[in-house]
Amino acid sequence: MPSLSIEAPVMAPHRKFTVEDFHRLSETGILQEDDRVELIEGELIDMAPIGPVHASLVSLLVRRLGYGTEGRAIPWPQNPIRLGHRSEPQPDFALLRYRPDAYKEALPTAADVLLLIEIADSSICYDRDVKTPLYARHGIPEYWIIDILSRQIEVRRDPDAEQGRYRELRIVSEGLLAPICFQEVAVDLAELMR
Repeated sequence: MPSLSIEAPVMAPHRKFTVEDFHRLSETGILQEDDRVELIEGELIDMAPIGPVHASLVSLLVRRLGYGTEGRAIPWPQNPIRLGHRSEPQPDFALLRYRPDAYKEALPTAADVLLLIEIADSSICYDRDVKTPLYARHGIPEYWIIDILSRQIEVRRDPDAEQGRYRELRIVSEGLLAPICFQEVAVDLAELMR
């Protein structure tokens, strides 16, 4: 009797997109304005729909962190950030360095990001395994994952760009949490996790 062998699937050649390619897809109408996709390491990634809990948390972050840093930082909810030539993620929330033009002339880059936050319900593995190394490689100084199901926040700080990881990871499930750049502006985890 012949033995069964399981062969690994063959990956068809595919093209990696640049940020410029990504923008041309939109300009030419291939991607529509309401298409929820982001560019990660040259790949177009479908983004999950935003449910009411997710939307409410983004709104709360804008109110607590955005209003609390008025005139000193720019809140950037669900907007793109350019990370090199092949990535343009759309994190759920970011605090950016203050600029009088509010980034009208060009999208922010990693150097502009003070804090980046992803809200995870079904995307926790993606946020940990794909976005964490991406953000670390680009030197994002502080990255939070709000894990809705576990009712906790993973706080990552001190990126090691060469290794694509964060040297510090802290899990927070109660109390107040403030970004390192604005210690006086905190969010209450009880309010976030209601």
